[in-house]
Amino acid sequence: MKLVSYFPGRKGNLPSVFDSFEEMFNDMPTFFKGNMLTTPAVNIVEYDNEYKIEVAAPGLEKGDFEVKVDNDLLTISAHKEDRKEEKGKYTRKEFGYYEFSRSFTLPESVDAGKINAKYENGVLNVSLPKKPEAQPQPVKTIKVG
Repeated sequence: MKLVSYFPGRKGNLPSVFDSFEEMFNDMPTFFKGNMLTTPAVNIVEYDNEYKIEVAAPGLEKGDFEVKVDNDLLTISAHKEDRKEEKGKYTRKEFGYYEFSRSFTLPESVDAGKINAKYENGVLNVSLPKKPEAQPQPVKTIKVG
């Protein structure tokens, strides 16, 4: 339970609406301050024929991303700078620039030439197909002669 702070000199000793915002931002974990979240959450899922990497990155556009493969290193990065000018007077401004980079070592089973990526609904989905020899083969029944 959070207690209400006493503000001497204020009418009714109540905080202003901006003090509430200040308190809200001060109570946030440090990785949310400054340039927003600097390392997005990632899910990696393995299927029989591929791996999928899901990167939670809402608020970006597909042109903000760069996906590179260098030998066995996959790097996913994004860069966005908001230069939109508002006519109002800011009481606080903490956003306008966003950047991150995540790197993953690819297993030998991935066919690097067939990797593709798609950004949809705030999630970047990267598909890493497995080489045919790395995919599970159907069970063969061998007739005994």
